[in-house]
Amino acid sequence: MPLPHLTRRRLLAATGMAVAVPWMAACGSEAQAKSFPVTKSDAQWRRILTREQYYVLREEGTERAFTSPLNKEKRKGTFACAGCGNALYSSAHKYDSGTGWPSFWQAISPKAIGTSTDYKIGYPRTEVHCARCGGHLGHIFGDGPKPTGKRHCINGLALTFQPA
Repeated sequence: MPLPHLTRRRLLAATGMAVAVPWMAACGSEAQAKSFPVTKSDAQWRRILTREQYYVLREEGTERAFTSPLNKEKRKGTFACAGCGNALYSSAHKYDSGTGWPSFWQAISPKAIGTSTDYKIGYPRTEVHCARCGGHLGHIFGDGPKPTGKRHCINGLALTFQPA
């Protein structure tokens, strides 16, 4: 059986994939590799979360923009992790970013959240997760308002709201 003609293009494509696939797999979410104070089995998470919450918090999904009622939440209070109840964001730090997701310029405390780098869409982004259970919350971008210049773009499904 004759071998297919090896062209420079095929050689570069094969070499690129051989390097890229392991690199991208190794550069996934670091949050999953860490241990957290609140841990549950997959079955336990599925019992306490809705299907949509599970998708966002445990599978690092993203809800559709402009679908969360929390995007328009204006009352004073605290936004907590829907998985474990950890207080994450204060309404005092919330603003309308126009992106369709609840946005904050800082967390309630630096210890409330953790970050990692993800490459899921081909370039690095700062993923933000709950420091207590490791649940995926969203991403942090550098286009937010003063004083931090940060935009914590958070899935509403990952949060619950507790009025003051």
